[in-house]
Amino acid sequence: MKRIKWVALFAALFLILSACGNQKSAGSNKASGKAESSYEVKNAMGTATIKGTPKRVVVLTNEATEAVLALGVKPVGAVQSWLGDPWYKHIKSKMDGVENVGTEVQPNIEKIASLKPDLIIGNKVRQEEVYDKLSAIAPTVFAETLSGDWKGNFKLAAEALNQKEKGDQVIADFDKRVADLHKKLGDKVKQKVSLVRFTDADARIYHKSSFAGTILDQLGFARPKGQEANDLGQLKVTKEQIPDMDADVLFYYTYETGDDKASAIEKDYVNDQLFKNLSVYKKGSVHKVDDAVWNTAGGVLAANLMLDDIEKYFLK
Repeated sequence: MKRIKWVALFAALFLILSACGNQKSAGSNKASGKAESSYEVKNAMGTATIKGTPKRVVVLTNEATEAVLALGVKPVGAVQSWLGDPWYKHIKSKMDGVENVGTEVQPNIEKIASLKPDLIIGNKVRQEEVYDKLSAIAPTVFAETLSGDWKGNFKLAAEALNQKEKGDQVIADFDKRVADLHKKLGDKVKQKVSLVRFTDADARIYHKSSFAGTILDQLGFARPKGQEANDLGQLKVTKEQIPDMDADVLFYYTYETGDDKASAIEKDYVNDQLFKNLSVYKKGSVHKVDDAVWNTAGGVLAANLMLDDIEKYFLK
């Protein structure tokens, strides 16, 4: 009888321990399943499969940096800003602790790998040649184009971050602000607005499909003849073409990196007699604005700052 009792006791104990083990295993599998849940994001390079919600994100364009910041995500690594050391003034306070991983045209692959990202966001125009190396490090999502399609690129970044709803809300908020500003501007949007940029090599007129051009177009502003093209972002011009810059209002911005070359070209053009003969110059409607905001940053944060400038120059 004692032997039977001991056998029964051991059998009961074995069943209890087995049940606990199975429960623990099931819980572990459940947790593992949650961590391994994945989603797919179609992009310029095909389809990327992303596991879980990305926490260590590396961004390889300036507009993508603005996108993730607008969505409340601080990247672990980002390419440096075109202007600034290494970040634009308007994002500097949000980038504390973010690692500089090179430039848009030459990202540092080794540095990116060392950050152990779980998502890389880039652009086919800039990094197509190194896509295979990047995708071997982490799931990589590339937008197709730059500049004018900044909204589409923003939405792609939001999808990659598994924040589609929040991304849609950010764009909806921007669109509402544009609609409200359009109403405030009234007949002022009938004015023709010219966009001019100076670099260290030349002067350029920017068209509808440029970053600033898309925002002016959404606001309803008219553009001078020759600046209405949707398939051309910019056009290099000589001094003889300065008359093509004329408009009711002219905004210009200078890509100055610190060697004063772009500033010298700016002065050469704006002090030229042809420039001073422009009707927009004679009536005092020429305004110099920030190149980072109106062109180089190219993201949603800059877009909102550009709206601030529009309010400043047209309504205040």
